[in-house]
Amino acid sequence: MGRVIASLVENRDDCEISAGIDLRPAGNETFPVFASPAEVTAPADVVIDFSHPSVLSPLLAYAKEKKLPVVLCTTGYTPEQVAELKEAAKEIPVFYSRNMSIGINLLIELAKKATAVLGRDFDIEIVEEHHNQKIDAPSGTALMIADAISETRDGSTQYMYDRHSQRKKRSSDEIGIHSIRGGTIVGEHEVIFAGQHEVIRLSHSAQSKEVFAAGAVNAALYLPGKPAGLYDMSNLV
Repeated sequence: MGRVIASLVENRDDCEISAGIDLRPAGNETFPVFASPAEVTAPADVVIDFSHPSVLSPLLAYAKEKKLPVVLCTTGYTPEQVAELKEAAKEIPVFYSRNMSIGINLLIELAKKATAVLGRDFDIEIVEEHHNQKIDAPSGTALMIADAISETRDGSTQYMYDRHSQRKKRSSDEIGIHSIRGGTIVGEHEVIFAGQHEVIRLSHSAQSKEVFAAGAVNAALYLPGKPAGLYDMSNLV
């Protein structure tokens, strides 16, 4: 994603990359690359992170020290790490989204609308597909969708990840979440609303990582000058 963002920014005249952070840089970058946030000496207006959950603490420490806004696009954060970034948002602007695609965030809004209209008469299943190098499962985006649906639904909701181990009928309060990993699939998400004698499907297909890079860069341009707080794609949609 770092290389995709660098390539995208090269073709824009409203921003530029001042530095990168990478343990194993490619060596052909046109900007300085540092091994850790603490080593960065280049000035910047905002930080974009598409890396690994283990980088969160040092990155937030750097951003708070420099009073820099951060755009966090990494998935797989623990609940404790989410609490950590929310705490940092009290000091600096933090833009946090598990998916930077405008299309996915539109799908989430449509799923919320469908949930409100269809109620408990329809069972809901979420299927996500990604490339075979993706570490976390289910995807952060699938959980984003499930969380949005759960917040819209009346009553309790439980997530079912491993249906084969359950020898019982499906409960109406479940949201099934299923992961597929294979090849070079960029990202596929489908929300299935299954009712009596009819099925409604909402789907989104990411055909290039550029959709995520563009969203991240647009968020980075949006954030400077904003007061401390937690921001997400709803601020851009």
